[in-house]
Amino acid sequence: MSKSYFVYMITNKTNAVLYTGITSNLERRTYEHKEGKVKGFTQRYNCKKLVYFEQFSAPENAILREKEIKGWLRAKKDELVNAVNPNWVDISENNYQFPRYPSLRLG
Repeated sequence: MSKSYFVYMITNKTNAVLYTGITSNLERRTYEHKEGKVKGFTQRYNCKKLVYFEQFSAPENAILREKEIKGWLRAKKDELVNAVNPNWVDISENNYQFPRYPSLRLG
């Protein structure tokens, strides 16, 4: 069984802030965010809503993608989320499935 790595974006109730992170266990990490167990930015801004993720088989690729997304302006990050989750619903409450198929690369 191969291991998966995830790049994810999580936000607060009003979608005012957006955090990009990486994990090898998306379910556990989402739980930790929801319970406020992750110190720092996500705890300070009450980020508990998973709105986006991508899955990778190699950690190097996940790390590169996380760095790429973190380097973007907020508008481009919003565009990425909107492409697959236009209503910004908490996809962790939907068994980690996007409402539509994601387009992982935007211009």
